[in-house]
Amino acid sequence: MSADLQFLEEWIPEKMDPGTVFVLENQAKLGKAENPYVAVMSCPRCGTMGLITRRQLCAGETMICGGDVCSAEYRLEDEAILYRPPQ
Repeated sequence: MSADLQFLEEWIPEKMDPGTVFVLENQAKLGKAENPYVAVMSCPRCGTMGLITRRQLCAGETMICGGDVCSAEYRLEDEAILYRPPQ
């Protein structure tokens, strides 16, 4: 399980290890104008890739993995991944 983000400079899907982020170009064109998709992130637990919004990347909005067998809940703070504590 990754606790720190890793950033890719260029889109190479094979190098998207768990907890890796690739920032997209033309961000304003993807998703809703008030909170567009800005990056692709691989789940820090299982590695499933998904789009993330500006608020998820920069403002600590919570994410849930979309993988078939993973339901990890986490948020980003600076370059750290903070998992939701079990309840």
